[in-house]
Amino acid sequence: MGKDVIIACDFSSKEQVFAFLDKFEGKKPFVKIGMELFYAEGPEIVREIKRRGHKIFLDLKLHDIPNTVKKSMNVLSRLDVDMTNLHAAGTISMMEAALEGLTRPDGTRPLLIAVTQLTSTDQQRMEDDLLIKEPIDKVVMHYASNAAKAGLDGVVCSPLEAEKVHETCGKSFLTVTPGVRFADGDIGDQKRVMTPAEAKRIGSDYIVVGRPITAAEDPVAAYERCINEFVD
Repeated sequence: MGKDVIIACDFSSKEQVFAFLDKFEGKKPFVKIGMELFYAEGPEIVREIKRRGHKIFLDLKLHDIPNTVKKSMNVLSRLDVDMTNLHAAGTISMMEAALEGLTRPDGTRPLLIAVTQLTSTDQQRMEDDLLIKEPIDKVVMHYASNAAKAGLDGVVCSPLEAEKVHETCGKSFLTVTPGVRFADGDIGDQKRVMTPAEAKRIGSDYIVVGRPITAAEDPVAAYERCINEFVD
């Protein structure tokens, strides 16, 4: 399985996202559809982007009781996305239910990954806001291990944690890493960040890149820079 760059299409309308994707003449980058765009436009936006030939990571971060997540994943499985996710904090039983709901009658399903801790969370915030006193590295590895036990394909984690996730859960367990910025770029509201080249070196399988591409003066050039630093 090869590495890839996923563009976070964090737009609020179909007009914005299609204007952005139209810049990529002849290219079909892997894209992430998050809550903002999905809630604004509904499932049809997923179908249209899929019809255009893009791979899709549907980033809705489900977190509810196991039965609700199972039924919701069953609905999402019909959208033919390539990857989707949930919160590992929802427990192993919730993750197992999600996997069951996501698997189609013919046995196929999208990749299912779990969010460990958001990249906007640091040790201080985790302790003060969530009352989790363990070291963040230990928490992330515990959540990743739970996801592996539940049969998931991987986790969303900081690129700073990708190498240890592979050591803990195996090389085939996927690491999907946001919090990636160019060395000469602004880190925004992210706390735990890394450059594409650094993410490649420590073994991230996918990097998710938003504003460094979508807000760039030349988004296509920024995307190609990511590909050159991370994939090639």
